[in-house]
Amino acid sequence: MRGPLRLVIDTDTASDDAVALLLAVRTPGVRIEAVTTVAGNVPLPRASRNALVTLEFASAGNVPVHPGCERPLLRPLETAVHVHGADGMGGAPLPEPTGTPAREHAVDALLRLARDRGAELTLVALGPLTNIAAALIRDRQLLDRFRHVYCMAGAADACGNISATAEFNVWADPEAAAIVCDAAACETVTWIGWDASRHDAVMTPDRQRRLCDLDTPLARFAHRVNRSVDHWATEVTGLPGYDLPDPLAMAVALNPSLVRRAETAHVRVATGDETRGQILVDRRRTAAPANLTLVRRVDSDGFEQMLLDACA
Repeated sequence: MRGPLRLVIDTDTASDDAVALLLAVRTPGVRIEAVTTVAGNVPLPRASRNALVTLEFASAGNVPVHPGCERPLLRPLETAVHVHGADGMGGAPLPEPTGTPAREHAVDALLRLARDRGAELTLVALGPLTNIAAALIRDRQLLDRFRHVYCMAGAADACGNISATAEFNVWADPEAAAIVCDAAACETVTWIGWDASRHDAVMTPDRQRRLCDLDTPLARFAHRVNRSVDHWATEVTGLPGYDLPDPLAMAVALNPSLVRRAETAHVRVATGDETRGQILVDRRRTAAPANLTLVRRVDSDGFEQMLLDACA
C-alpha cells in the first residue's frame, strides 16, 4: 500500500504561496515534512511569518519552518511587495503566529533531509531558487537525492510578468536559477512556469465567485490574501483576474496527471542586465542534452476543482 506523498516546500511566502501551502495541507494523502523560506516576494522574516500564519490557519502548525537566505546569491534583494502588498498577504487581517521558526537554517535542513530521507521526499520550490542553489554548492547531487523536484520558475514562451521576458522567481535570483539548471536532469526536475499559470490558473470573476460561494474560512483566506494581486494582474499583466502560479505548481506536484502538455529541453538562464531572468529554451536538434521538463499546459478545470475541494 502506497504511503503519503511527503513534501519539502521552499517558499517566499506571499499571497499565492499561501494558497499553495493550503492546497498541500488540505489534499488527502499528503504530508508536509518541512517548509523552508527564502527572501523573494517579501523579505525573509515576513516570508517566515506568513508561512507560520498559513500553516497554523490550516491546522498544520506542527510543520517546522526553517528560515533561509535573506538575499539573492550575488544581488541586492528586490521584492514583489508592489504585487502582494507590504505584508505579502494583500493586507488581509491575519493573526500573529503562535509558533516560531526553527533554528536550523533552511540550507542545512535541505541538505539534511536530502541526505537522510531524500528518496521518499518530493521538493517543491515556490520562490527564488537561492536556498536550493546554496545547498547545491555544498552538495552537487542534491537534486538527484529527492524523489522529484518541482519548481515554479520561468516562462518558456519568454512572456514575462516582472520584465518583458522574465518570470519573477528566476528574475529575482538568476544566478541561483542558473546553478539549478546546470545541476538538473529532466527525469527528476520539472519547472512549471508563468506561461502555464496565465493560461490555466487565472481566477476570473466567475472562478472567484465560485471560490467565495464556498463561504468557508479557507476560501475567504485564499481570496482575501490575493486582493492586491488581482489589482496588479488586471492593471499590469492584463489578465482577467489574479492568477495562481504557485498553487498550479503545487497541484502538478500533488497530481502529475493534471499535466496536459510538457516538453523536455536544454534550458539556460540569462543573467545579463537586458535579459535578466529570461529562460533560454534550446529546441534545436543540435542542442545540448535536455536538463529540464517544462510543463506548458495543465488541466485548468481539474486545477480549479482541486482548489475548491481544498477550501471547501
